[in-house]
Amino acid sequence: MGHIPSEVLEQAAALVDQADRVVCLTGAGVSAESGIPTFRDAQRGLWSRYRPEELASPEAFDAHPGRVWRWYMWRLGLVERARPNPGHRALAQLARLVPHLTLITQNVDSLHEAAGSPDVIHLHGRLDRFRCHDCEQPYALRPQDREADRPPSCPRCGGRVRPDVVWFGEPLPPRPWQAALAAVAACDCMWAVGTSGVVYPAAQLPQMARERGARLLVVNPEPTELDPWATITLSGPSGAVLPALVARVAARRSRAESRGGA
Repeated sequence: MGHIPSEVLEQAAALVDQADRVVCLTGAGVSAESGIPTFRDAQRGLWSRYRPEELASPEAFDAHPGRVWRWYMWRLGLVERARPNPGHRALAQLARLVPHLTLITQNVDSLHEAAGSPDVIHLHGRLDRFRCHDCEQPYALRPQDREADRPPSCPRCGGRVRPDVVWFGEPLPPRPWQAALAAVAACDCMWAVGTSGVVYPAAQLPQMARERGARLLVVNPEPTELDPWATITLSGPSGAVLPALVARVAARRSRAESRGGA
């Protein structure tokens, strides 16, 4: 964090302070700071022998449902042990500071909700929710399902139950995607946090915001594909950058309120 000049942080805070509608897109880097490995980083040990498509695709589920189920039960355990980090908490605080904040995430955990963020748009689904692969009936996971070698059967149609996440080769759920598009179309400031900008169609959202005239803040430890679109780039982990940035936004709001009350 020390390598981000104070004046750059202040410029970023000013952009946010001037905005009426802010949209924030978060990616795997935000969850990684809570100890949740990215999808490919999670392929270690027993799972390192498989390609991603062999663990997270409709074809893999049809061919090897037990393998896919065990993989997701293992990942669910990782997610459930994780806790929100300062970046998650800073975004929850931001929702109380700006007039309108829409939080869109590519992550399948619920750490934003755990930190206090309201009405999060999950583009890729949630790992703690389940549904039938055939009839899409929601399914409440039972304790015995976690240790099972195969997915449970749907009580309604008998189909196999799967995690309610987006797999390779599947489209995004239409309702969250349309909500994300509407938020981006109306925003005047957008943040892209902890995302490399290579996963589509989510990576289109910051570009669309810029094309419509919104300012774009990119927060990431490494360069991203979104950097050429950025108004300001803040290089560093979200757990360090976001609290500092949100604190400056809060300070600006406090000063404005003090002047208004004088």
